[in-house]
Order: sequence, then C-alpha cells, then structure tokens
Amino acid sequence: MSDLLAFLEKHLHAVFTHDVDTYHATTSPDLTLYEWYLTPHRIDGLPFHDFMLTEAARGGALAMTGAAPTHEVARVQFALANYREQLYGDTAIVSYTLLIQQSTSAGVTVLSYNESRVLIQFPAGWQVVHVHKSPAWNAPFQPPTR
Repeated sequence: MSDLLAFLEKHLHAVFTHDVDTYHATTSPDLTLYEWYLTPHRIDGLPFHDFMLTEAARGGALAMTGAAPTHEVARVQFALANYREQLYGDTAIVSYTLLIQQSTSAGVTVLSYNESRVLIQFPAGWQVVHVHKSPAWNAPFQPPTR
C-alpha cells in the first residue's frame, strides 16, 4: 500500500468514525469542497464538517454518507474502487469511486460517489486541501426544467 493510500484511508476513516481530531490533523484549515448531494455550492473551511461530524456521531442525524437519517448508529465500511494517484512534487491528486456500505436494522445499503482529492505535503505531513465529489451515475447534462 502506498503512503498516500494509507493516509487517505486514515482521513476517510476519521470522517466515518466522526473523529474530529484526526480529521483536523489530515485536513487543511483552508479546505474547499464540492459535495453535490449536500449543496450545489463550494464549501469553505473546517467548521461545516466539524458540525456534521459531531452531529452524525449523535445518531438520528443525517449520516455522513448522504443516506437517510436513522435513529440508530449505522455500521459503515468503505472501499476505494478505480483508485489512482498522481504525484507532482509535494502535491498529489487521488481519484477513485468511493463505495460505502452502511448496515442498520433496515438492512444493508451501498452508495457510491466519484471523488477527487488534492493533497499537499506540508512539513508536518500530508493534508487534504480540496475535495470534489460527483454522482457515480450519468447525471443529466442540463438541469431539470420547471
């Protein structure tokens, strides 16, 4: 396993286990994101996800996976399909399809998203500086008409 893949798995594990300290250690304070299933606009900084991580840990809130709210804490497992690394000095781009398995008393669901993450190697180590997520299915080219 490459160092970048190990870092990325640590970072994603922090998201799914609501580990704010590890999330902060692996994420730049000036993070930018596009998360299509949350909002069609760019999200800036850590406070947005600090709130989401804390709330998701409570149960009964919207899960970090984008799945429907549940009143129980779901068991979550993830895998990275079609993983690719592009390394340019102290900058790396990783892209993959994120497969998320979520298990509750209602059963098991599998969600998937295409993701790209830009990482920078700072003196203290790698940090995620940008994330872009998109649907893992053919979205319509044009927005819906009213």
